[in-house]
Amino acid sequence: MLLWQLTVVLVLLGAVAALAVVQSEAAFRDTQGRRMLSVAEDVAAVPTVRTALAGGRFDLLPSFARSAENLSGANEIVIVDGSSVVRTSPDPAQVRTRFDAGASTAPSGRAWVGNPDGRTVVAQVPVIGDRGAVIGLVSAGIRAPSPWEALASARAEVLGLLGLALLLGVAGSLLLARRVRRQTLGLEPDEIVELVQRREAMLLGIKEGVVGLDPGDRITLLNPVARDLLGLPGAVPGDPVGSLGLAPRLRDVLTGAAAGEDQLVLSDTRALVLNRMPVQVDGRSVGAVVTLRDRTELAALEHRLDASRTVTDTLRAQAHEFSNRLHTIAGLTELGEHEEVRRFVAGIVAASEAWRREVVTRVGDAAAAALLVAKASQATERGVQLAFAADARLPAVDPGRDPELSADLVTVLGNLIDNAVDAAAGAPGPARVEVGLDLGTGTPGVVEVRVRDSGPGVASELVEEVFRYGFSTKAAEHDLGGGPGGRVPGGRGLGLALARQACLRRGGGITLRNASGGGPSGGAEFTATLPLAPSPALDVEVVSS
Repeated sequence: MLLWQLTVVLVLLGAVAALAVVQSEAAFRDTQGRRMLSVAEDVAAVPTVRTALAGGRFDLLPSFARSAENLSGANEIVIVDGSSVVRTSPDPAQVRTRFDAGASTAPSGRAWVGNPDGRTVVAQVPVIGDRGAVIGLVSAGIRAPSPWEALASARAEVLGLLGLALLLGVAGSLLLARRVRRQTLGLEPDEIVELVQRREAMLLGIKEGVVGLDPGDRITLLNPVARDLLGLPGAVPGDPVGSLGLAPRLRDVLTGAAAGEDQLVLSDTRALVLNRMPVQVDGRSVGAVVTLRDRTELAALEHRLDASRTVTDTLRAQAHEFSNRLHTIAGLTELGEHEEVRRFVAGIVAASEAWRREVVTRVGDAAAAALLVAKASQATERGVQLAFAADARLPAVDPGRDPELSADLVTVLGNLIDNAVDAAAGAPGPARVEVGLDLGTGTPGVVEVRVRDSGPGVASELVEEVFRYGFSTKAAEHDLGGGPGGRVPGGRGLGLALARQACLRRGGGITLRNASGGGPSGGAEFTATLPLAPSPALDVEVVSS
């Protein structure tokens, strides 16, 4: 860059010098043209010259011509007779040759000034005889200096200014090159181009999404993977994050309002893991870089693991319950209370069969029925009664019509019951969870799931937070002051978010209201809707009463 700058400075100074030479030549032609015209007129007006041309006394002309050259500084003075024959010239070879007037108007009786060869200024004046006729002409010429001669003869001030301009240009180029080199971290232009090309190749080649943000949370970089994961096909650098219409949780992670590593965000049908890293240069914040990874499959595996853990807990609860019953039976047998053993076993069978029979009667979906049987054992171990609402009915749905309904129903129903059992188990008084199921009664073609608990309900200021990933109602009940928004470590707070996601994916939603008539504070009632046929996603309605 320094070499290019010096070249530009030299070219500009050369152009200035050329302009000065051109202006000097123009001034020379103008000034010397008038002077040569005056010299030619003076020679043509000498009576002796006129007499010599009129009488043919050409031998008198050379002395006048040479004398005029010496006095005026002209390079040549040529005198021509009326027949256009040269009679005197500094070049003896031209004498007695025919004079070529070219474009001159002197032979016709008018003075003329011109520059016939581009380097010589010539003035030609006609010589008028006594009768007014043209009897000859006088040509006076002076040669213009060459550009180098013009520069050599230029005034010292001009040369000094050119030298000063050259010095300032070189010094400015050095300073500018030094500043640019410092700003580009010492990289040459070809190295910068290579670096940019590598960056573009890297951003296009990695599987993770990358979002660059400036200190004002405006997008400076958005690679194609991030554009696809965030669903922002029209976003351009300079757009503020707040104006992109992103979900609140996703916006908080991008802007840094939600801090932490590996932040999980549920976006439509995807589970995204985000990491935000602030960027500082020389101790000054210049923005942040956010990386995104699609962990939808991993989240599904984790959910399946949670389901397996639930089954394990259920089996453990049943094993514990059966172990206690077997001990009771063994004790009664040793005491010889055989009739009491029969009554005890009959009561156990009746109680278990009654719940199973009710589940099979009310729920036509096999997976949902099995889940309810297992959840009843878990709830019983924690001292919570799991019961159906009076109008709970869910007929079987043809798997060919909606193969995903069973899985989504298990996700929503399982998470809502777990959440309700947690709330009811820690509340004073009788612990109860009521489950309502319905297909098409309220809205045709929509499965409605209602889960109501006898817990303390959800604080009004937290009603809109419960569906956000990372929020735990259990933590909110016992630690409203600890942690932002009730968020707790250890994996809590994903169930309601997954249930909400399953409903939204099908075009339904979840509502929450603090119901009356439950525990001391009324309890909470969740209502989830799952349309049988996919439809455009509805907004989640969250109300409190």
